[in-house]
Amino acid sequence: MARNWDLIITGGQVFTPSGLVAADVAVAGGTIADIGTLDAARADEVLDAKGLVVLPGVIDTQVHFREPGLEHKEDLESGTRAAVMGGVTAVFEMPNTSPATIDAAALNEKLTRAEGRAWCDHAFFIGAAAENADRLAELERLPGCCGVKIFMGSSTGSLLVHDDDTLRRVLSHGRRRVAVHSEDEVRLRERFELIREGGKVAQHPEWRDVETAVRSTKRVLRLARETGRRIHVLHVTTAEEAPLLAAAKDIATMEVTPQHLTLAAPYCYEELGSFAQMNPPIREARHREALWEAVRLGIVDVIGSDHAPHTREEKKADYPRSPSGMPGVQTLLPLLLDHLNAGKLTLERLVDLTSAGAQRIYNIAGKGRIAVGYDGDFTLVDLKARKTVEHDWLQSKCGWSPFEGKPITGWPVATIIRGHVAMRDDELLGGPTGRPVRFTETLPREGGD
Repeated sequence: MARNWDLIITGGQVFTPSGLVAADVAVAGGTIADIGTLDAARADEVLDAKGLVVLPGVIDTQVHFREPGLEHKEDLESGTRAAVMGGVTAVFEMPNTSPATIDAAALNEKLTRAEGRAWCDHAFFIGAAAENADRLAELERLPGCCGVKIFMGSSTGSLLVHDDDTLRRVLSHGRRRVAVHSEDEVRLRERFELIREGGKVAQHPEWRDVETAVRSTKRVLRLARETGRRIHVLHVTTAEEAPLLAAAKDIATMEVTPQHLTLAAPYCYEELGSFAQMNPPIREARHREALWEAVRLGIVDVIGSDHAPHTREEKKADYPRSPSGMPGVQTLLPLLLDHLNAGKLTLERLVDLTSAGAQRIYNIAGKGRIAVGYDGDFTLVDLKARKTVEHDWLQSKCGWSPFEGKPITGWPVATIIRGHVAMRDDELLGGPTGRPVRFTETLPREGGD
């Protein structure tokens, strides 16, 4: 019999749209060709998944890979390598690089830099700014663009849109869902006096307080309704924002990060110091538990890592000169698997938060589920494996993680991207084969899809 499949994954429990089933999965030409009891002799490559669960490829929709301009912290090669090692098959990268990604030339520069260097599939956000607001309807439809990102509060980089007039212009130009960093810049500037002359990093959630987040989210929800534009509020951190977003499901979706689901103040600052500093901040345990309740109730639509690396030397600076952000793309799935084993979420919920939810929010073409015709993207996990996050396992150029030394139950054991096995048993295989992610709301690339 002629071989007509490139890869068969055999013997695993496969998470399909119908649920978890014992099945084989075949991939041909980069896409899923068949699911069921299949003849392994028809494939060029066979991967034995006995004892493993085959999940749809994990998609991390919020990473900062720092290229161009800040490659000493991270670059597209090292960041995507970390992603693949952690079971992630596709990433959406943020625009606050240097220069910022605010036009077609900058977007194409990133796509060119990723060719032959990115280990996983990828797309890039266009940053919203006063100077490009009127062109965003065109820019958001460029190939390789996952959408528009608004920074309502200042963070790493210079991108900032905080006044209502410019926000209204941004939201009025385009139709794809807009991702939003929601912190109120006016309040941030007012409250900076609390720490201007120096302070302790434990004051970070006092400076960037609950009201800073809530005020911003109320504003952007009001403007979204006024302009009829769908929004996606990133890294939500407060108990108070969850009901606001639950009441706005017709126009707004919600992201949380594994860091905000795992860490809590003040203990994280006592233990990690400025290595726990990020924007918006890690807050008290009541907020963490409220975020878990939002996960349980289905209010949270997706989990993204907000991978935002800085070097150890930079993070060791005295607060508030220490930069905000921590790496997370490689630990996103291990942390969630550990929470799954602790009873915090179900496997069905984990899949929705790491693949299907991303597909719905951003209208990704061909990813987010294990179904015939979809890309052959899979994350194979051992739900009972016991591991520790070790320094030597980490791939990010920054060289650290706030979760080093943390014991984990549940581990990614293989990352497969369009039928190519990129990682198996904590070892990278082959070379970088990542391609731009396709969307149903973007223009076709030259030469077709």
